[in-house]
Amino acid sequence: MKMSANVLANAIGPREGTALRVKQAVLVVLGIAALAVAAKIKVPMWPVPITMGTFAVLTIGTAYGARLGLVTMLGYLLIGALGFDVFAGSSAEKYGLTYMMGGTGGYLVGYLLATLLLGALAARGWDRSVGKLALALVLANVLIYVPGLLWLGQLFGWDKPILEWGLTPFLLGDAIKLALAALLIPALWKLVGDARA
Repeated sequence: MKMSANVLANAIGPREGTALRVKQAVLVVLGIAALAVAAKIKVPMWPVPITMGTFAVLTIGTAYGARLGLVTMLGYLLIGALGFDVFAGSSAEKYGLTYMMGGTGGYLVGYLLATLLLGALAARGWDRSVGKLALALVLANVLIYVPGLLWLGQLFGWDKPILEWGLTPFLLGDAIKLALAALLIPALWKLVGDARA
């Protein structure tokens, strides 16, 4: 089956047959590795350090498309659930499902929702324009924050400062990551050439 180049991952390399399947498997493995590494990168910033995990989620969701992006995210979450230290705050003491059911749980669900949205919008060409992609990324960030904040509220109680814990400290860093992703993907399309043109 031949794939159209509606997302960046489809525009590079084989588009049909066994070679396509091999390419997709390699992309999933590379994507999981990128997510795990990015989650551990901390850039000093005020009021909190920027972790690059959401940047990886945003770019993979956009570049891979909904289906391949979702498989990659599910693979990443499965590896984390099995106890491997692949999340931003996980450690030898707190890992696997214990970590996933803690304060980060809702945001991890948001990663899946954001990936599906970005993949669907990228397939409609939103990833070719900085402006449209920036809007898609803002919507995706909302889809990460909403389940994250809902889970924090459920977990710790709505009388706690949920927005101060789970939203406001991260807005500046997320805006920077969003801008980087909005510039990166259209630039990669220009390098590859618009395969639908």
